[in-house]
Amino acid sequence: MSSRERILGRVRRALADVPQDDTPYERAVSREYLREHGERTVEEKVNLLAENLADYRAIVHRATDAELPLLIMRLLAQRGSQEVLVPPGLPPEWMSAADPTRVHDRAASTPRELDKVESVVTGCAVAIAETGTIVLDGGPDQGRRRISLIPDHHICVVRVPEQVVSSVPQALDRLDPARPLTWISGPSATSDIELDRVEGVHGPRTLEVVLLS
Repeated sequence: MSSRERILGRVRRALADVPQDDTPYERAVSREYLREHGERTVEEKVNLLAENLADYRAIVHRATDAELPLLIMRLLAQRGSQEVLVPPGLPPEWMSAADPTRVHDRAASTPRELDKVESVVTGCAVAIAETGTIVLDGGPDQGRRRISLIPDHHICVVRVPEQVVSSVPQALDRLDPARPLTWISGPSATSDIELDRVEGVHGPRTLEVVLLS
């Protein structure tokens, strides 16, 4: 008997005396909480997102479609990046002005190889204004989950306003729970027992978010 079968067996025994007409769990628990805290205009949502991202020590930029290629080129040049990871579905015009060698997201790439790449550029699935959170779901413009966790510098492009929502419940409505979701609230950070902040332990030390309008 496998561990899975043993666990399921215990669940079945625990539920053996529950009446068949008992109220299902999904109806027994009230779900009448607020879906967002107040109504906001598009501009207010985007400004709140930018404020909360900055509060998490992310670096926020704003750009138009025409400005984006030169902005990405400048951000990579400032980092001195020689190589940049590129997901397969990233719009080619985003990288049209950038000079670094492009490393494509491949299943065969090892963590050691990815660790040598200085930067990664991705899109996102959704951005949450109230929490300053960016969510990636492994879409074509985001690539495999690991490419946003290993390089030290992540440039993430958020399309405004279509990818910006006010709250977590609104974000969950847009996300597929079966996909590999990565929730990012600022650059990777943790604290040791002395409460000293350490960045870059399980993700990039530097997160730059471009709000693309």
